[in-house]
Amino acid sequence: MSDSGATRLRRQLESGGFEARLYVKQLSQQSDGDRDLQEHRQRIQALAEETAQNLKRNVYQNYRQFIETAREISYLESEMYQLSHLLTEQKSSLESIPLTLLPAAAAAGAAAASGGEEGGGGAGSRDHLRGQAGFFPTPGGASRDSSGPGEEGKQRTLTTLLEKVEGCRHLLETPGQYLVYNGDLVEYEADHMAQLQRVHGFLMNDCLLVATWLPQRRGMYRYNALYPLDGLAVVNVKDNPPMKDMFKLLMFPESRIFQAENAKIKREWLEVLEETKRALSEKRRREQEEAAAPRGPPQVTSKASNPFEDEEDDEPAIPEVEEEKVDLSMEWIQELPEDLDVCIAQRDFEGAVDLLDKLNHYLEDKPSPPPVKELRAKVDERVRQLTEVLVFELSPDRSLRGGPKATRRAVSQLIRLGQCTKACELFLRNRAAAVHTAIRQLRIEGATLLYIHKLCHVFFTSLLETAREFETDFAGTDSGCYSAFVVWARSAMGMFVDAFSKQVFDSKESLSTAAECVKVAKEHCQQLGDIGLDLTFIIHALLVKDIQGALHSYKEIIIEATKHRNSEEMWRRMNLMTPEALGKLKEEMKSCGVRNFEQYTGDDCWVNLSYTVVAFTKQTMGFLEEALKLYFPELHMVLLESLVEIILVAVQHVDYSLRCEQDPEKKAFIRQNASFLYETVLPVVEKRFEEGVGKPAKQLQDLRNASRLIRVNPESTTSVV
Repeated sequence: MSDSGATRLRRQLESGGFEARLYVKQLSQQSDGDRDLQEHRQRIQALAEETAQNLKRNVYQNYRQFIETAREISYLESEMYQLSHLLTEQKSSLESIPLTLLPAAAAAGAAAASGGEEGGGGAGSRDHLRGQAGFFPTPGGASRDSSGPGEEGKQRTLTTLLEKVEGCRHLLETPGQYLVYNGDLVEYEADHMAQLQRVHGFLMNDCLLVATWLPQRRGMYRYNALYPLDGLAVVNVKDNPPMKDMFKLLMFPESRIFQAENAKIKREWLEVLEETKRALSEKRRREQEEAAAPRGPPQVTSKASNPFEDEEDDEPAIPEVEEEKVDLSMEWIQELPEDLDVCIAQRDFEGAVDLLDKLNHYLEDKPSPPPVKELRAKVDERVRQLTEVLVFELSPDRSLRGGPKATRRAVSQLIRLGQCTKACELFLRNRAAAVHTAIRQLRIEGATLLYIHKLCHVFFTSLLETAREFETDFAGTDSGCYSAFVVWARSAMGMFVDAFSKQVFDSKESLSTAAECVKVAKEHCQQLGDIGLDLTFIIHALLVKDIQGALHSYKEIIIEATKHRNSEEMWRRMNLMTPEALGKLKEEMKSCGVRNFEQYTGDDCWVNLSYTVVAFTKQTMGFLEEALKLYFPELHMVLLESLVEIILVAVQHVDYSLRCEQDPEKKAFIRQNASFLYETVLPVVEKRFEEGVGKPAKQLQDLRNASRLIRVNPESTTSVV
């Protein structure tokens, strides 16, 4: 589309009387077909995209102009505020001149008038007033102390300025304190760099006072915070427009960001802060040297010069033991507290512990005079702060991602600080929370066995990684930590068993499913033997109650099913109808351990056994196979008693039927079934039990060898167990 056509179309669409419906109607009448309409649609779409781009460009340009205008307004507002503040400061300072100067000035004027020297007296007054007001801030918004020399002038300057700050009267009582520098600043939030408030900073020779501006009272401030210089670190913040002229103050555990009015004032703040910190450090170093310097020999007063001294008191003087001097004047020792603060604030835990090790090595085998004790007190406070940070790093509230290796940094530094027991406790607590979270985040699948595979993989992998990391971190430490790990492992195993039992046993899964799940858990538990950790006995102890309940429940199901079949027993041979069905039954009996089942099969598809006896055999052998998968020594009697109860139900029924049956043919068939039970099924049960357990079962032998197993009530038609 040509530029003239596009311009014409744009004008048509921008006209005040444009109606879209009428325009489309005319366009449809004038077009030659679908192709023409599509081309026109493309032209309108291209025009719409061009208009959208122009609109975005204009919005962006206006937005930049708006930002620049807002910045200029902010600068103007700041300058107006500084001008107002300067005038208020000068007015207040002039009003604070002692009224006693006025009579003195009047007397001086009168004396000058009588002597013909009126002009000289006026100049002297102005010079005096100028000297009194010499500490006021310059128009730049910040100033150094410009009072006359001497502590009195410095103290007077500090007193006058602090009278304008509410809530800091206690500072006026500190001897030897004076003002070094002061100025207006703007505080910003450290995380989002949002402007918080206007403040005024007062830098004294030993501390920094931050006061907030009171908008309703010009020239007045409210006390906000006081930071000792020996615990303060100053960091220059790189300019990132529009955020510029900023610096950061680090005082553990917090940090604050301030913005100066311009680069010059920011540079002055940084320089004067460093100079003042250096001067304070030098002053305290000299004090420590003076305190550590050996005292001169005591003056001995002659006996003759003291006529009141008794001869009885003439005892030999005990010589004073001269205290060994410890050199603390080295630069790295003087800056050690500040360096520790910086390392903690920057999360350089290794650097902080290295500094502490260096100091301990230097002070090893040295005496502890007062300067050393004072240094130790400062360092101990930093050690406490560092320990708190490391403890927080290992707390479960922190992110648990990264596995056990993510805790190695904090754990190793706590061990170096001599906090081995605390490091062990926090490490294990952190890993317990991680394992609990991992188990809770597992999706519960529809198939129980699939969920158990995932659960075992997650839990035992975490346990294995934790054990290896524990061995790496705590190698060479107190052996008591290993005992703590074993206790923790048992607790973690309890957490695993709770989730395992809830999914396997509480949901009433079949005994075969439960046996497969327990088998999977045992196999994973045995993998811990690679690192010398055997928790199999723990998982047995925790699962024994649930497995007992499962065995008891399944035993009751078999007994009820057997009794139900017994009640409907007709003592007839089985007819399987097809050779395939007969072959399948033979395979089933073979898998149950019945090798001689062929002798009980007849012609065609007949089986010379009762359906009840065959079903009982398959169910009993299936129960035994699944129970042996769950077996461990604590379950020996439970399994044995369950088997005896199940067998007794069948044996009682056969014995009772044999006594009550009158038909000779049926009686012979019952004897054949009894022979199958006593001579085939029970020996197979005994053999399989002995193979699975490792020792024979005397109860099963007694049950098979007994000539008469139970007493039967002849008048009753049911067995009595």
